[in-house]
Amino acid sequence: MKGLLLLGLLLVFGGQTSSACPHLCSCHGSRVDCSSRSFTSSLLPTSFPAGTTELHLHNNLLTTLPNGLLDDLTLHSVSLHGNPWVCDCGVLYLRAWLLSQPTSLSSHLGVNCSSPPGLRGRLVVYLTEEEVLETCHYWYCNLALASQVCLFVFVVVQAALLVALIIFLRRFEKLSKEARRTTEESFTAGEGRRDSEHMPLKDSAI
Repeated sequence: MKGLLLLGLLLVFGGQTSSACPHLCSCHGSRVDCSSRSFTSSLLPTSFPAGTTELHLHNNLLTTLPNGLLDDLTLHSVSLHGNPWVCDCGVLYLRAWLLSQPTSLSSHLGVNCSSPPGLRGRLVVYLTEEEVLETCHYWYCNLALASQVCLFVFVVVQAALLVALIIFLRRFEKLSKEARRTTEESFTAGEGRRDSEHMPLKDSAI
């Protein structure tokens, strides 16, 4: 009984969450307007009401769309123009979604690459997969190169510390030997002086 009650509450609150208008957006029926709100990709709402058929995301600061954001919506009108789209690996979802839409939707209009420089101005929907993957390849290469440089610096520092430790240990060993020899010489000299001091006393006693 408690389990059924809990399930019912989850369904009720879940339905309320899915039908709620996203924060900072305005909603009128099935129309959701999130345009000109200075949304970045990280600040964009993570979901929209299930019945949304018209969605406005234009004139924001979006560089990419989170994977799966629009998959559960049946949209008849979408505006995505006026955003600085970055056409690297992160644009693959947006490109795939645009390609899956009917041409009559015209959601691809104005969805142009802002970067990288080689793709600036290109429509995202017309990018080839090779062009996008090429930017991913360069990105991974740069990351791998940076990792290798950091690893090389780390190895060099470790080697320098090891050499310094070896030099220190050798000097310490040399100083220890010199100190031991000095101590032994001092001890031997002291014994010799004591013996020479006792010799006259024996002679005078005779």
